Amino acid sequence: MSDFWLSCGHHLTDRDAGGWLLVTDEFLKAYLARPELTAPPEACAVERALHAALLAEPRAPIGSDEIAAIGDADARENWRLMVGFRDQLVRHQTLEAAYLDLIRRKVGDTPPLFLNQLVHVILRNVLDGCDDPFVVRAAELFFRPQRMTMYNEALIAADEETIAGTNPAPLSPLVSMLGIPAGDQIDILTDDNAPSYWSRSDLFDMALDLSVGRRGVAALGEAVERWVKHILSIDVSVEPLSERSVDLVCRPRRGGHAHRRRIVAWRGARRDNATPCDCAVPSDDRQSRSERRFDR
Repeated sequence: MSDFWLSCGHHLTDRDAGGWLLVTDEFLKAYLARPELTAPPEACAVERALHAALLAEPRAPIGSDEIAAIGDADARENWRLMVGFRDQLVRHQTLEAAYLDLIRRKVGDTPPLFLNQLVHVILRNVLDGCDDPFVVRAAELFFRPQRMTMYNEALIAADEETIAGTNPAPLSPLVSMLGIPAGDQIDILTDDNAPSYWSRSDLFDMALDLSVGRRGVAALGEAVERWVKHILSIDVSVEPLSERSVDLVCRPRRGGHAHRRRIVAWRGARRDNATPCDCAVPSDDRQSRSERRFDR
């Protein structure tokens, strides 16, 4: 079975008896390698000491007074957000439990970057053993900003950051640590080139055809099914629809009564004009010392 998404850090975690990912010290330490937290040459002694202390003991309690003593304002804000997120993870035994708690309580000021990375590693667990690159590529829509556009009468989803080419540093420090090269082109995923997805999965340089009746839409439905099953322990069936508005009968597989609802189906696959649109998923491409803050 091919490995994929090495940059998410799944190899730094372990599973509990129920198959959820344990919060390990190694996983927590990976966040300290982010450029927003790596102390630059001009960093104060307090910031350097804080970084060193968490490298030695990533679960060590950090008081607000310690963060307030950091000299740089951006660094103070970054550490406040990171320690808050770290505390959220360590309060729960697993990453899935931490994610569910965040969603149920509202995410607050948790940076979208952290939330997307959490979804990334959980999805890697969800899709472990999946041998269909279309399903794995479709799952990228859960945590990577996508640009949607019409191309040869097909609706194509391509990675926003790969297209823009504006992010000189990788979202995950593990990309650099693992020596994963930067991609130089974007290919639309097809049956012919699908085997190459596994070696390119961390480059996010393969686009997905989401046109009605194409394989990508069904793959996205399967990714949703797997996600709901893993997170909520509920079996669901997701069927691609081409109509804009349909009557839907919900039939839970675990019994219970069906409920008829009026829904508006996803309309992107039937657009007549080739007008690109951006998914409303924030990204973080600020890397300089003067812009070291996590995007919120």
